[in-house]
Amino acid sequence: MDNTDILAVAERWAGEDRKLALATVIETWGSAPRPEGSHLVVDAEGRFEGSVSGGCVETAVIETALEVIRTGKPRVLEFGVSNERAWEVGLACGGRIQVYVEPIETACNAPGGQRI
Repeated sequence: MDNTDILAVAERWAGEDRKLALATVIETWGSAPRPEGSHLVVDAEGRFEGSVSGGCVETAVIETALEVIRTGKPRVLEFGVSNERAWEVGLACGGRIQVYVEPIETACNAPGGQRI
């Protein structure tokens, strides 16, 4: 599934008035599992589509996305081999990634957040 498909899923879910967060790879260094611009969309029930790391750190990003949905406050996450949390969640590819997680505004959680 490419990023266009992920954004289409996010748009469809937003149309269903689900509370959502969108995670986007905003920077990579060295050997990164997914390129900049890769997306993961998460709803308040923990359902998700897409990938920001090929599975390495998805669980941690989904947990943060659920927090972002609850609080409405975006977060920036960084994972890399020098980061103890990255080893815990499995990012041992030798690179680092930075992921921006933001709430997505839908009818059920307006105002605030990104509007699709």
